[in-house]
Amino acid sequence: MSMYGRDPWGGPLEINTADSATDDERSRNLHDFDRAALSNSRPLDETQQSWLLGPGEQKKKKYVDLGCIIVSRHIFLWTLGTLLVSAFLAGFITLIVKTVPRHHHPAPPPDNYTLALHKALMFFNAQRSGRLPKHNNVSWRGNACLNDGKSDTSTMFKNLAGGFFDAGDAIKFNFPQSFAITMLSWSVIEYSAKYEAAGELIKVRFHAFICKKHLLQPLSKRCEIE
Repeated sequence: MSMYGRDPWGGPLEINTADSATDDERSRNLHDFDRAALSNSRPLDETQQSWLLGPGEQKKKKYVDLGCIIVSRHIFLWTLGTLLVSAFLAGFITLIVKTVPRHHHPAPPPDNYTLALHKALMFFNAQRSGRLPKHNNVSWRGNACLNDGKSDTSTMFKNLAGGFFDAGDAIKFNFPQSFAITMLSWSVIEYSAKYEAAGELIKVRFHAFICKKHLLQPLSKRCEIE
């Protein structure tokens, strides 16, 4: 059965009874589908429930009261753990440093200036001219140049014996000799206590006396040189 009517847009309007039957079948099928979906439904998980029910209750943070300050329990545990680990590392490093053997280089022996002083003053004993005393500590040296200043043709006695040789050539130079004894005497004035502590003060003064006597002998009245 078909019906024809007038289309408001200018065309014919046709209504079929077959379309009405098709719509009823579709409604019946949807109704059956809804009941099958409900029978096969499964419980929702926590995420889906949170979508439907909204945010749940938040966990309360735990705090630790230190007396003067209140800090989070999480921060307190981290700080305590860091301090314990640092203390353990410091103790471990200290233990290693103290237990590992160290190779120390031996310190050089101190300079023995007293021995050097004895050797230097022995040089004056070895270079001494004239009649030597019995306490001279140079065994291979003896009296030398005892007749310096004497001449067979001269009627005046000139005693030039004594003093110190300049080197191994048995020559006596007044300027080097006077300079050496002047420096030696100056050191006695500055460091007399050191010489006395080393036991060499009397020897140094004796060397200065020998040199002075040798240099002043030609200027005496008995040994005046014309």
